[in-house]
Amino acid sequence: MRLVISGVASVAVAVAVVVEGCAGGAPSTGSESAASGAPSPGSGSVPSGAPSPGSGSAPSEAPYPDSRSISSGAPTSGDVRASASPGPTVTGVGCNGTPVLEGGPLPEVRGTARYAELWGLLFVDATPLKAGKEVKIVWRMTGEGPLRVRASLPDGTTAEQKWGPEEHSGSTWRRPGQEWGTGFVFPKAGCWKVELSRDRGSGQVWLPVR
Repeated sequence: MRLVISGVASVAVAVAVVVEGCAGGAPSTGSESAASGAPSPGSGSVPSGAPSPGSGSAPSEAPYPDSRSISSGAPTSGDVRASASPGPTVTGVGCNGTPVLEGGPLPEVRGTARYAELWGLLFVDATPLKAGKEVKIVWRMTGEGPLRVRASLPDGTTAEQKWGPEEHSGSTWRRPGQEWGTGFVFPKAGCWKVELSRDRGSGQVWLPVR
């Protein structure tokens, strides 16, 4: 009888050893994420370096340029006068201190003025102007009121004003002030004084004629 009991006890010990081995070799439930590098199922954690799902964050790469961006220096759409007029750099033949700027499509002159800013655009290939030939000159002048123009030599000779001043509604010539067009014939060579005045503002330019 003792032998049978002893055998049963040995079997019980063996079973206990086997059970302890299984318990020691397997991680307890819920401890998987701690024991390994992989996240536990359903934990919601995301490996480092990847954006979390639904967070709206983007990978650290340069975004595409916004198609609405406009390069600087460019005028805004619908406003051709938004940018400054190109600055001519070549000085042509002038007289009495009025420079002739010939670096643009047409020669320009900048006059001296009081209470105003004054510019002239000469519709010629180059200066000096030619005596006896009609020349178109467009003016831009700040101030107030209509424009009055006359041209003369120091000896009292006056230029023939064929037409104008005709007010323009606008153009692609970008200088300050309102714009007018005039047509003159200078009858002889000399340094001609062109005087311009408005109700507020006056000025003058000197034009070489040969």
